[in-house]
Amino acid sequence: MSSAEDHASLFAELRRLARTSGAVGGIAARFAGARMFGLRTDRTAHAEGLRDVLGGLKGPLMKAAQFLSTIPDALPEEYAAELAHLQSNAPPMGAAFVRRRMTSELGADWRRKFATFEETAAAAASLGQVHRATLHDGAKVACKLQYPDMASTVEADLRQLKLAMAIYHRFDNAIRHEQIFEELAERLREELDYVREAAQMRLYGIMLRNEPQVHVPVPFAEYSTRRLLTMTWLDGTPLLHRLREDPPQEERNRIAEALFRAWYVPFYRYGVLHGDPHLGNYQVRPDGSVNLLDFGVVRVFESKFVRGVIDLFEAVRDNNDDLAHHAYQTWGFTDISREQMAVLNEWARFLYEPLVEDRVRRIQENDDPTFGRSVAERVHAGLQRTGGVRPPREFVLVDRSAIGLGGVFLRLRAELNWSRLFRDLIADFDAGALAARQAAALREAGVPGPGMPGTAVRALDTAG
Repeated sequence: MSSAEDHASLFAELRRLARTSGAVGGIAARFAGARMFGLRTDRTAHAEGLRDVLGGLKGPLMKAAQFLSTIPDALPEEYAAELAHLQSNAPPMGAAFVRRRMTSELGADWRRKFATFEETAAAAASLGQVHRATLHDGAKVACKLQYPDMASTVEADLRQLKLAMAIYHRFDNAIRHEQIFEELAERLREELDYVREAAQMRLYGIMLRNEPQVHVPVPFAEYSTRRLLTMTWLDGTPLLHRLREDPPQEERNRIAEALFRAWYVPFYRYGVLHGDPHLGNYQVRPDGSVNLLDFGVVRVFESKFVRGVIDLFEAVRDNNDDLAHHAYQTWGFTDISREQMAVLNEWARFLYEPLVEDRVRRIQENDDPTFGRSVAERVHAGLQRTGGVRPPREFVLVDRSAIGLGGVFLRLRAELNWSRLFRDLIADFDAGALAARQAAALREAGVPGPGMPGTAVRALDTAG
């Protein structure tokens, strides 16, 4: 990077810090004052203000807050409630911006590479916006163009997130956030690299090629860069729009089963997880199949971790405390007591209950919309009473996916035998076979090394 670019990046980061510091620091200070001195504060109003600031700034801090809102009381209730409403629908940038950005990515003659290119964005997200285009062979494509200065934006936001988490931890130590922050930081930085996302998109195409109910776009390397990702355009209706049309129960069930397999076939057969089950990341086709979109947040796990997830399911099913303790240690909860394990088990039972009962049911049969929050509050109180835990970084996206996907199933009002679906996936689980499939798929897709677990890297080196 040139000296001029260094100065520009530093200036952008300082500008971002100035815009976020007041929101994060001010709200955190009010919250701290309330805890230390018993001051009466309107935390709901503060949370609404924080949401407005983060949403207006587009970004990575907003996405990190969405992740944190799924971990049991990692944020105050009012903050979590407001941040859960954040959507990646920032207002799009104008045509002049688009032309400058496309020139910087594909050169001054970029228009000649396309038969048509719509300068008005078809969709906007937290890190970039999507444009429809047509290639000269007639292929319809989507061009995802990253907003400017996003690298400096991410670094500025991570500084503020670390500050907010540190202040909150001073007054509430039920969840120690160090590894959570490390995980969020690494995933957010990876999400800026569209070359990596293209490889992860290819990876999902490989892992789901035998799943006719799930469709994955195909990236075009010759029309892509680290900040521009061109892929096949998939036609479909956003899931929320389809739900407003009140589809029949049979279609709701088909959509839910397709999403279940889209998330968990890769995890239990390849040790790979899509960590962002956001409603904007999938569309519905007329036949009830789904389009899976946005592959920026993907994590690769060692086979022993996947085995640990299955062990915890079996421990919950069989009320086996010894197996549960082993599973938590496998996950990375290395310093928990039996008392803390009993508290964590309440959260595990909440997540695994639909998988234990061998019958057709909704994902949550309790009609209370605050039921999950009440469970989280009890778990949080129990962890605080027993000295708190330090969740391993692997926990973040697994928990995020389970809660986020469960919320989608709730919206769908799907009625399926979740236990049967799950047991079919894990029936022939073999750690060695998973590691071999994982290594082969990663190599075929060209997923870059950072973020891959050691076993996968070693397997690739051996195979090479």
